[in-house]
Amino acid sequence: MADRYAEILVVDLLGGIGDLIMLLPAIHGLARRHPTARLRVLTHEPGAELVRVDPAVAEVRTPRHGRPGAERAAVVEALAARRPDLAVTTTRYDGIPDLLLDSGARCVTDLWRRPPPDEPVGARYLRLLHAEGLLTRADLTARPRVRLPASARAAGEGDVDRLVAAARRATAPPVVLVTAAGMAVKRWPDGSWRALAGRLAAAGHPVLTVGADDDPPGVPLPPGDLPTLAGQIAAVARRGGVVVGPDTGPVRLAAAAGATTVGLFGPTDARRYGVGGLDLQGLPQCPHRRPTAITEQPCWWEARCPLDATGPACMADLGVTLVTDAVRAATRRPSLVWQVPAG
Repeated sequence: MADRYAEILVVDLLGGIGDLIMLLPAIHGLARRHPTARLRVLTHEPGAELVRVDPAVAEVRTPRHGRPGAERAAVVEALAARRPDLAVTTTRYDGIPDLLLDSGARCVTDLWRRPPPDEPVGARYLRLLHAEGLLTRADLTARPRVRLPASARAAGEGDVDRLVAAARRATAPPVVLVTAAGMAVKRWPDGSWRALAGRLAAAGHPVLTVGADDDPPGVPLPPGDLPTLAGQIAAVARRGGVVVGPDTGPVRLAAAAGATTVGLFGPTDARRYGVGGLDLQGLPQCPHRRPTAITEQPCWWEARCPLDATGPACMADLGVTLVTDAVRAATRRPSLVWQVPAG
């Protein structure tokens, strides 16, 4: 750890909120180990909202438009604005690693190399950066955490207070359902969400929702930016509540804000992409799942399941009773490592 850097550039242009959240422990580790460095992050909106309020990050840059080539142009602009001493990227397309290497900075350009199928993505990032001498062993167990301003926490408390107070027969902690997913292949069936919401409400849980549904199965959290949502979820967590949803950004945000989560995993392998709460794997023995090459799965881009023409068989395999039991276990004992029952 003898090297010290004055300018660090971290590039994450994979496109998803969850992708950036998995990188947060590495960002925070670099900031801790190089406290005098000016650390910049180049990423997409809306994830950029989270690092703009993060005291570890000096500057946040985003692509100027959504047309092809925007990400490469944003890297060129970032390098022209300030040449980094150290550049770290999760992004491998469009010649971005070569741009960073040509800048003369020390670079880590392949955080995806030779991943074991059962090592979480974020943990892999930390292990590779540790191998490069950029982090210490103490950093290897870090988990994603969002840094929120007091205003976001206070607003979240107010929002959740009002919703819980308005709930009928609320005798149990609130549960937030994240019903949407950016990719159709990750979505749990609508009927399953409604059945789950009904069971939770009958058990006295205020049921809140996150998503763009026209007819949500619960009471929607007030809309806002990502720090606002994180503040709301932190308020749910302080009441012993749980967040349920598929492998998607808001569920990762919930865990990073301190909530216990029940993750619904189908096409992605929970060993590698798990959120770290109670991660349930649908159809564990699916022959088409590729933990280290998910974009090559036949179902990935168009949600065409080779096993079921009506929708992703792995998501349908997660039964309502299984998920309900996981939520109840999590609300009773949030620190419990819950095991899926045999059979």
